[in-house]
Amino acid sequence: MNKLPQIRALVLGLIRDGDRILVAEGYDSVKQEFFYRSLGGGVEFGETSLDALKREFQEEIQAELCNIRHLGFSENLFMYEGKPGHEWIQLYQADLVDSKFYQLDEFIGTETETAFVVRWIECDRFQSKELHLFPEICLSYLQQ
Repeated sequence: MNKLPQIRALVLGLIRDGDRILVAEGYDSVKQEFFYRSLGGGVEFGETSLDALKREFQEEIQAELCNIRHLGFSENLFMYEGKPGHEWIQLYQADLVDSKFYQLDEFIGTETETAFVVRWIECDRFQSKELHLFPEICLSYLQQ
């Protein structure tokens, strides 16, 4: 029996440091292009989006968050690896408690034992469309 596609409840944390943001790098082999996304992940049943945000940052980069504020909600329809995706996203802005993260240009994060590159990238590279930031709603918060 085929499993029907599902809408995924997601939480993302927009972490800024002056004119740059912290993002995870991804690659779509069908489109043959790199893309970037704020860190975060799925909200589990019975878990608030705020608790999920804190848990995801602990799991992915062993970081604690502070100064957390809710930015908004977004619905994201997209194609990844040739397959349609649908997400409901709670977006937060936050700071990292440990200042060491702000000193690194890039480092490695992990998601269920899969490593990925995390890096600081200047906001104007996304605003000029030189690089792709997803979901696109994040772009509107970079101008604030």
